[in-house]
Amino acid sequence: MTTAHPAPRTAMRGVPVSGIRLQGVDVARALALLGMMATHVGGIADQLDWSDPGTWAAVAHGRSSSLFAVLAGVSIGLTSGRTRPPGPPAIGRVRARLAIRAAVVVAIGLLLMALQTPVYVILPTYGVLFLLAIPVLRVPARWLLVLAAVCAVLSPFVALGVVPLYADAGMWEVQLGLVYPVVTFLAYVLVGLAVARAGLEARRTQVALLASGAVVAAVAYVVGNLLAPVPVDAALAFPGVPYAGQGSTPAEALAQLVLSPRDHSSSVVDVVGTAGVAVAVIALCTLLFDGRSRSAERVAFPLAAVGSMPLTVYAGHLVVLALLPTSPDSGVAWAWFAIGSVLFAMLWRRFLGRGPLERLTATLTGLVPASR
Repeated sequence: MTTAHPAPRTAMRGVPVSGIRLQGVDVARALALLGMMATHVGGIADQLDWSDPGTWAAVAHGRSSSLFAVLAGVSIGLTSGRTRPPGPPAIGRVRARLAIRAAVVVAIGLLLMALQTPVYVILPTYGVLFLLAIPVLRVPARWLLVLAAVCAVLSPFVALGVVPLYADAGMWEVQLGLVYPVVTFLAYVLVGLAVARAGLEARRTQVALLASGAVVAAVAYVVGNLLAPVPVDAALAFPGVPYAGQGSTPAEALAQLVLSPRDHSSSVVDVVGTAGVAVAVIALCTLLFDGRSRSAERVAFPLAAVGSMPLTVYAGHLVVLALLPTSPDSGVAWAWFAIGSVLFAMLWRRFLGRGPLERLTATLTGLVPASR
């Protein structure tokens, strides 16, 4: 694949087709999926401590789901014109297809929640985020980043503000807007959409995104750890909800609300840091695996196969979890899940192409007619 921007072909009048699939995006999506599996079955530490190598696998906490959400925005951007989203009436058909896609994702998510596995299912929130992205499909990248910044600033206050609504909530309810706060995760989707609009195919853009993502993440985490170190009793915190720690002063509580580097804290630092990590990972994957060589494509294929069918792989691992007599919680269990996912995806993609749930989604979105 070349780094230049070829003249787009047209699948429906005025809508540039997505072109050649970006394999690096699929690799990044696979890393997000495998990271979420690690948090579900891998027996990893609850908190990351860089001085303790035994906790390093905890980097998957928070960053895997945020990478998954940023990639949702990238996917929306790549399937809605890349750097040049279409105008009316074609944009109306793009929006209609995205709305159908959102409904399918929410439906699949609710079915997975009904399995009652000990996992917080992200898909219902994921589908709602698709709907919220519909009005901003034609917004320029710089304004998407401004909107993302507004969401990041509002994130801790909204996340804390909705807590009273879940006072008597059970496992089912907390998965709908508490563990994965919509405003928080909308920031990630907007960042991903801006990344796609910036021209992710270009080598120069990939390098710039890698550098900027790494710098933003590093600055955010340094500031957070200096001004609002994670409380020693952070294990008591609920995912997605700000936590100040027992005995905190008002100033310390405010610092934790806004600047906490704790994973899934919904603080500004958490949102900015995890978004920066996600952008850097996506940029690095596209830089390594897109337009390089046939050998790079072959090396990437196992992970790219997983990332090309995220709905199928995500749903599949939860179905397997539901079928097991006890919930596994070890690195060995994660290795089996990872190997199984890779082998399934490689074989399915090699012989059958698109994943089964992806094929279903494509069939339903294809009900929106193309222009004649």
